[in-house]
Amino acid sequence: MTATSSDIEINVRTRYLPDQSQPGDKRYVFAYTITISNNADEDVQLLYRHWHITDANNKVHEVSGRGVVGETPLIAAGETYQYTSGTLLETEVGSMQGSYDMVSASGVSFSAPIQPFSLALPGVVH
Repeated sequence: MTATSSDIEINVRTRYLPDQSQPGDKRYVFAYTITISNNADEDVQLLYRHWHITDANNKVHEVSGRGVVGETPLIAAGETYQYTSGTLLETEVGSMQGSYDMVSASGVSFSAPIQPFSLALPGVVH
């Protein structure tokens, strides 16, 4: 079996970082922890990331680059990989979505989508 995007499960946890934020200067910092589960029968490697970050003013910031947090992790079949990173918004609320470009051990390239998730100060979104 060859790994496909349906074999990759991506879960996200977010949190607001008040100690790094400056609301008076429209600076809201959020951390996000991503857990990537490889449910395929073969290893996969994450090569590139693509993000679309949107704030409450519909301002979009796109981020693309090699790997995540300085790594291009090899995720063994049946294993998970977790990392934490962050982003900056000019508003109290925003969202992120994107994809990872990956390659399976058998050499098949595929894109694993990252569903939209919210970034929000606690208590702002009900």
